Amino acid sequence: MDFDLSAEQRKRYEDILAAVRERLGGRSPGSGPFTRDTWRSAARLGLAGLCIPADHGGGGLGALDTALCLEAFGRGCPDTGLVFAVSAHLLAGAVPIRDYAQAGRRGPMLSGLANGDLIAANAITEDDAGSDISRLAVTARRDGDGYVLNGDKSFASNAPDADIIVTYATTSPRAGFLGITAFAVPASTPGVVVSEPFAKMGLDGCPAGRVRFQECRVAQDRRLGHEGQGAAIFQHSMGWERACLFAAYLGLMEEQLERCVAHARDRRQFGRRIGDFQAVSHRIATMKQRLESSRLLLYRACWMLDRQEDHLEAAALSKVAVSESAVANSLDAIQLFGGSGYLTAAGIEQQLRDSVPAMIFSGTTEIQRELVARTMGL
Repeated sequence: MDFDLSAEQRKRYEDILAAVRERLGGRSPGSGPFTRDTWRSAARLGLAGLCIPADHGGGGLGALDTALCLEAFGRGCPDTGLVFAVSAHLLAGAVPIRDYAQAGRRGPMLSGLANGDLIAANAITEDDAGSDISRLAVTARRDGDGYVLNGDKSFASNAPDADIIVTYATTSPRAGFLGITAFAVPASTPGVVVSEPFAKMGLDGCPAGRVRFQECRVAQDRRLGHEGQGAAIFQHSMGWERACLFAAYLGLMEEQLERCVAHARDRRQFGRRIGDFQAVSHRIATMKQRLESSRLLLYRACWMLDRQEDHLEAAALSKVAVSESAVANSLDAIQLFGGSGYLTAAGIEQQLRDSVPAMIFSGTTEIQRELVARTMGL
């Protein structure tokens, strides 16, 4: 069992970290949703196409290498919302297109997604379908050589600025999971109505909104996979998202921990560095423990995904560990920085607000624990 990264992996990580710090390190977490120029800057670093095949302009990377790059991205870019937006575009948008789009559509979409010309959004959540996606209210009825979509999606990251919306609709209401079909719908299609961006607690750099389909006609070649395969396609993309996306939070915690250590060395109270007090040093040691244990679980989940092993339990465990550690470490960081940590200028409180949603998206913490329980036979 080898726990070391290869020289190539280490170099790729360091190169991306340096490039992100140079080109995107000035992004303020409170600067609002990304602009097209900012998106293209990330795409020029290869971040929008990490696991897209090389013959379509992507990096052709597997899950672990994709995660390592996202970790570097999350460490070097203070705008975690932008990191999340690019990660969601890649893992919940490009992955299902990469693996299930029909031949005539696949190449052009992947090339545009990789080079930054196209932005992908994932629209599956509905007002009454969050954790339970077996009965989606959005429908897709057959109409000649295509489908007509109707209904609302309630929370779609990137949707206000997306060019392609990967969405899921019910084509056979009586079939449950087997009655859901996936589509890659151009946002410019007549009948697609996207709301203004939501005001959110965190991840400000990633715009999210509602998507309404009103008698939206979609050609059959915009369907992903076969009719009724949508639930399996969604679970496939979630496997990649749960395994890889949360590496961005490893990067956030790494940068956060560095700041906490530096602060504990420099800040003096009662004539001593605050790092000399066990109440401070032990808190930082616990932060390090959370980070490293989360990292091992995430790398293992990605390693299993690359080996095409059953990674459901591993991805669920890593998602819970990373998301809960990110929140706990952010709370500790605020406590360590005291009053300055509570002020927006330091950027510490922003890390907490950006971390809280990690316990909700891609399946809540409770759902992940239920998945783990089921794999144990409970």
